[in-house]
Amino acid sequence: MAAGHPLQPLLHGDPLNATDVDLAALAGRIGHTFGRAELAAEALTHRGALDRRSELKAAFPHGNERLEFLGDRVLSLAVADLLLRRFPHEHEGELARRHAALVRAETLVEIATTIGLGIDIRLGDSERGQGGAVRPTILADALEALLGAVFLDAGFAASAACVEYLWGDRLTSQAAAPRDPKTALQEWAQARRLPLPSYREVGREGPPHAPLFVVDVAIKGHEPAQARGGSKREAERLAAIALLERLSRQ
Repeated sequence: MAAGHPLQPLLHGDPLNATDVDLAALAGRIGHTFGRAELAAEALTHRGALDRRSELKAAFPHGNERLEFLGDRVLSLAVADLLLRRFPHEHEGELARRHAALVRAETLVEIATTIGLGIDIRLGDSERGQGGAVRPTILADALEALLGAVFLDAGFAASAACVEYLWGDRLTSQAAAPRDPKTALQEWAQARRLPLPSYREVGREGPPHAPLFVVDVAIKGHEPAQARGGSKREAERLAAIALLERLSRQ
């Protein structure tokens, strides 16, 4: 990458002084060996860690947010490409449902947790949840940031290979394309001639730079369900899942 690229980290001095990430262990977790260690270090630096570690703030003034922005797009394209090749006879709607299930935050959190990514992320004290655990949204963002870092380090083919390595059997484990839970809940209501589900944001929790959205979903004649998510859309999806699970037990 040429000097002056808008996504190139702003480094002051040796970038390795800004982190003690074990690059060899990281390579084993994600299936990629970084040629540029500073990209891996940036991907694993949460913005909340900058105020308490001056060397991180000097090296990565935005934390991993810019790489997370890039990695989100890299992941979406990589998964779409893999699905097109693995399911050549499926229609667009089926592929879209598979894609949504594979790139959603819960899947990212599952993968990040499985590979033990949390131990490498540089955090501020307020970014840890109960018992000192790394918050799920931070795990998901860090995994996307790593995919963005791999893209800058070695190109799209390398980042797509990481996705294939990390997602593994998830890419083909669904016998049928999964339905979006909000669509499933809507169909449940329509089948019973009820009004469509209504979603309402009832609050926000956490720090301003990493809020958790609290959303209620209600169907006429049934107790509402509530869920929290890193975005309003994600909270609505989780609330729909919670209400579907409750309705299935009635």
